[in-house]
Amino acid sequence: MNITVKPSTPMGKIEAISSKSVAHRILICAAFADRDTVVRCDRTNKDIEATAACLCALGASILYEAPLFYVTPIKTPVDGAILPCNESGSTLRFLLPLVPALGIKASFDMRGRLPERPLSPLYEELVAHGASLSAQGSNPLVCTGALTGKEYRIRGDVSSQFISGLLFALTFSGKGGRLIIEGETQSAPYIDMTVDALSLFGAAPEKTEYGYIIRENAKLCSPSKLVVEGDWSNAAFPLCMGAVGKGEVSVVGLSARSHQGDRAIVDILRRFGADVTESNGVLTVKGGKALCGIEIDASQIPDMVPALATVASVADGTTTIYGAARLRIKESDRLMSVSAMLNALGADVTETDDGLIIKGKKALSGGAVDCFNDHRIAMSACVASAAATEDIVIRGAECASKSYPDFWTDVRQHLGVQLNVES
Repeated sequence: MNITVKPSTPMGKIEAISSKSVAHRILICAAFADRDTVVRCDRTNKDIEATAACLCALGASILYEAPLFYVTPIKTPVDGAILPCNESGSTLRFLLPLVPALGIKASFDMRGRLPERPLSPLYEELVAHGASLSAQGSNPLVCTGALTGKEYRIRGDVSSQFISGLLFALTFSGKGGRLIIEGETQSAPYIDMTVDALSLFGAAPEKTEYGYIIRENAKLCSPSKLVVEGDWSNAAFPLCMGAVGKGEVSVVGLSARSHQGDRAIVDILRRFGADVTESNGVLTVKGGKALCGIEIDASQIPDMVPALATVASVADGTTTIYGAARLRIKESDRLMSVSAMLNALGADVTETDDGLIIKGKKALSGGAVDCFNDHRIAMSACVASAAATEDIVIRGAECASKSYPDFWTDVRQHLGVQLNVES
């Protein structure tokens, strides 16, 4: 699907969608809890649906009747399950350690670029502790065996999802253990979200100076009802549209107390010079102000880079983004794809090993861009339309549905973005 977005002035109020990062974690905990859980999740997406489908394959019963998930937990894990991960990296990395922790066999079926995305050093750590895995890159990826030992080690600078997966595995196995995180921990807020989810079910791991201690026989007690909070990651796109445009964009339904690392979008937009206000649960960005280039350490907020790079492309001076080498192994090589998308629209973006150098211009020119089958590239191209002088044609725009299925409808209906859809 191609979408042509016309230069426009985004203006209006939009409701934050449910956080897929939180939803993944709550559904996983609910599937291993002591009784049923009702989870309010106002909107779902392909990644959340992948986690729900995998948990059902393992023996849970999960029914979604918008806006509620009804979760009946697993009694006996299904041996030999086929787990449909689709393109969801979170689903694969959260559940891969869990399968040998349960002592069962499972096959992880993957789509898109997911089979190519590396699993080291998690892969080697699981094998060292008794798991048997087919070769990396296999699709399906087959896992058998049972985890042994009480001490696990994992680097903190590769993927927080590896750490979260091990926390789930060591908790749900009932054996407990010690998880040592080596070196600098990047994307630490995502680990905090996993600990938050386990805490909601009464099974919080103990934080230590070296990592975590997971107690033996930890029991997950369902709180019966939970609400998935608003998603800061996807809220960044309309907020950035407000920053680069000349209108006023508001997002409601975001928690100022959230542990989501992408809440940093508020401070970063202010550093760019945008007019950002928070009042009574409403976050508003007023456009029309001159923006200036800044330095951004993206090590804790890698998902923000596409949207922030788009803002930087029309900020006076130079913006340097660093600490984002992991973006090269996302749905696309995001340092390459962000650079290609923005440069196709007249921006001045140069890749580095771990980031981007962006020399701001007064406006973008418009043109045709490829999404690289990456939802965040598609939505960032829409952000660019608020700073472009000509139409932007976004090829493969349907990939936005991976995390935000209603994105194109929402920006058109609630923010007045003018767009035409071509099948």
